[in-house]
Amino acid sequence: MTDKIFNKISFFDLALTLSNAVDLISPDLYNHQKQVAYIASCIGKELNLPSINTNNLIIAGLLHDVGGLTLKDRLEALAFEAQNPYRHAEIGYLLLRNLEEFQEVAKIIKYHHLPWENGKGKEFQGETVPMESHIIHLGDRIAVSIKKNPGIITQAKTISALVEDKYHNMFHPEILEAFRRLKIKESFWLDIISSNIENKLRCMGKEDSWILDLEKLLEVTQVFAHIIDFRSRFTSVHSSGVAIVAEALAKTLHWTEEESTKLKIAGYLHDIGKLAIPKEILEKPDKLTEEEFNIMKTHTYYSYHLLNNVEGLKEINEYASFHHERINGQGYPFHITGQALSEGARIMGVADVFTAITENRPYRRGMTSKRAIEVLEKMGKEEVLDANIVSILKEHYYQINEKRLLAQQEAFYQYQNFTSEIAKVRSQYYE
Repeated sequence: MTDKIFNKISFFDLALTLSNAVDLISPDLYNHQKQVAYIASCIGKELNLPSINTNNLIIAGLLHDVGGLTLKDRLEALAFEAQNPYRHAEIGYLLLRNLEEFQEVAKIIKYHHLPWENGKGKEFQGETVPMESHIIHLGDRIAVSIKKNPGIITQAKTISALVEDKYHNMFHPEILEAFRRLKIKESFWLDIISSNIENKLRCMGKEDSWILDLEKLLEVTQVFAHIIDFRSRFTSVHSSGVAIVAEALAKTLHWTEEESTKLKIAGYLHDIGKLAIPKEILEKPDKLTEEEFNIMKTHTYYSYHLLNNVEGLKEINEYASFHHERINGQGYPFHITGQALSEGARIMGVADVFTAITENRPYRRGMTSKRAIEVLEKMGKEEVLDANIVSILKEHYYQINEKRLLAQQEAFYQYQNFTSEIAKVRSQYYE
């Protein structure tokens, strides 16, 4: 396969996509992170923060609840006086901290629930707390106070009184003063609930320094894979396995290095829509009911439309989101058939099935090599999967499987470190 020109990807667009994915889990969360990002960026500009700080504020606002691994975690954080809010903030920090582009954002997120308390919030356990954390804190509390009815202009006075009178000690005085200057503008409040808020943030977040080449995109999507997979120990290594198998199959089929990397990226992103699936379904120890399976089937639809909003990801999106489409048309959610299904999507389909059936899941043990090959060949004969790609996998089974095992061992090691850190957070705040 020949190289095609790779259009560089907006880091902001990717963050916005991840934010939208995280908010899909409940209608109560709709636009919450975008509202916080908008409020925080307005306050940052009102304080004349440098553009890089404002940019970090937007990204931190978009991702501040990414550490809410369950619906319960997310909904609890929506209460103005949230109970034990620090766990999801710390988890968000742990998920994002290892990538250079996310380091400043991760630190902001870590402390975004820390109250000011007349200056005590300047630092925590000897570490200086970023001003941006306190901005996100105020923006978050304003956003959770907004009700669907009555109109936002009517609510503005009540929300302002709540923030400035009853809870003013929670917030940095300079940040409160900036909010006072903003709150008198009806446009400020109307923008927060605008259906156009995403475009407003997109315009505010456009910066040349936020453009990713293919190598950087690969690094960012590895972090996304952890956010997608680490919600459950049963999926904790899945995307890493799919990514490495897809890349190995592409190279065996003589795809170029760049095109093979695109498939690897697609592997990391292929289950981004699963952020909308309740953890109870992901971890169910028995076979899913028809209703539960229908809910599970929505994840590829969400993946497609989430990634479709990122300019330059068209090929990668098709590889990622069509991994449950089948040559015989019996896949989902679009029922693409025959030659309309690209070779990249066919590779991803084989990589996903192979990885899934060889992994341990809540309801079964992973298949042996012999049994896995039998299942894949049967699916090839029935035109569920591409028989040629299945034969390539069979021919190079042990080399490809070894790569999968090594990649998943590394992912599991990272997952164990992650869960160990979470345990420390739990003991720190709950015991």
